[in-house]
Amino acid sequence: MNHHVTHLESALDGTRFPADQVHTMHQGRPLWVRYDLDQIRARVCPQDFARRPPSLWRYRELLPLPFEVEPISLGEGSTPLLACPRLGRELGLKRLFIKDEAQLPTGSFKSRGMTVAVSMAHYLGLRRLAAPTAGNAGGALAAYGARAGMEVFVFMPEDTPIINQMEAWLCGARVFLVNGLITDCGKIVREGIARLGWFDVSTLKEPYRLEGKKTMGLELAEQMDWQLPDVIFYPTGGGTGLIGMWKAFQELHQLGWLQAPHMPRLVSCQSDGCAPIVRAFEAGERFAEPFANAHTVASGLRVPAAVGDFMMLDAIRASGGWARTGREERIVAWMRRVAQAEGITICPETAVCFDTLEALLAEGKVNTDETIVVFNTGAAQKYPEAVPLSLPRLDRTQPIDYEALVQ
Repeated sequence: MNHHVTHLESALDGTRFPADQVHTMHQGRPLWVRYDLDQIRARVCPQDFARRPPSLWRYRELLPLPFEVEPISLGEGSTPLLACPRLGRELGLKRLFIKDEAQLPTGSFKSRGMTVAVSMAHYLGLRRLAAPTAGNAGGALAAYGARAGMEVFVFMPEDTPIINQMEAWLCGARVFLVNGLITDCGKIVREGIARLGWFDVSTLKEPYRLEGKKTMGLELAEQMDWQLPDVIFYPTGGGTGLIGMWKAFQELHQLGWLQAPHMPRLVSCQSDGCAPIVRAFEAGERFAEPFANAHTVASGLRVPAAVGDFMMLDAIRASGGWARTGREERIVAWMRRVAQAEGITICPETAVCFDTLEALLAEGKVNTDETIVVFNTGAAQKYPEAVPLSLPRLDRTQPIDYEALVQ
């Protein structure tokens, strides 16, 4: 077929599998998509991307869908890399940026993974998809599945944010609430494969969501003139975004497209209410034990066991970075502080990143003159339950005390 994919490869032991066939995992662990980078280098150069429409599909040579196949798209464009000078000054940082994934079609970075995963599923002849979700992935799968005319089943914990429930339902998915965690939802999907014949689009249980998330790294490099920041703070639940970006940076390095040889330090940020990757990192382990009694209002981080745990931990250590927790009780305060300083409304998951950033600054592990990028993976507006409000009310039948309004 007309693409640059050479094969798929087990992330665990390197076993190879042919491209252009339906694949899930090998020995219960994820697969990498591998490309002929020499062929890509001969066909395209970084300057070519700038002349194409600002969609993640402009990186077509580094994506798995054959060139002649139309992607299943909702117009997912390039997300802005926003300088944060006021918040930076408050924290003592000279170069702080937020990459705002909330501006994608479904309001989160999940759009990236699902446009590629659903495009590949459709191309490979699959017509019924299913996934467990902590929230945003289910809504994105439902949206792209509807766009493709495919049948979608979504299973989510019963306390998943109502906005996520609504968007999946509106897009025609069969949505089910489960009295448990995302791992319990995953078991339902797994056990239903033989009975209902759906394809499991869970995080890293098929190889192509990762390729979509990889475009965050490609796009960041392009926006920074093919240089990379010193440190990236990324909220990690299932970890596809973190793993995907690291894969992108490796591919760019092998292509010779980066202007500077250094790689960013990756900081995996989790809530102290659910931190399996942090525990494994601190213990020096490559695989993470399930996190008991997982709880956090940052629903995307409430993943007590991740199939890509070793891929995350390998990337963090290779980058010289860290896995750290942010305080659950500081999430809302950070959401307001960032929005108040910069007008960027961040999701609870990203709030955890800022609590982690402040701690690493205090410890001297991040320097004030370094270039820092924090990923905002979703829109704050999708989490109304996370921010309890008690706003003052005015009685229109009574005179307004205007001076009191500014006190």
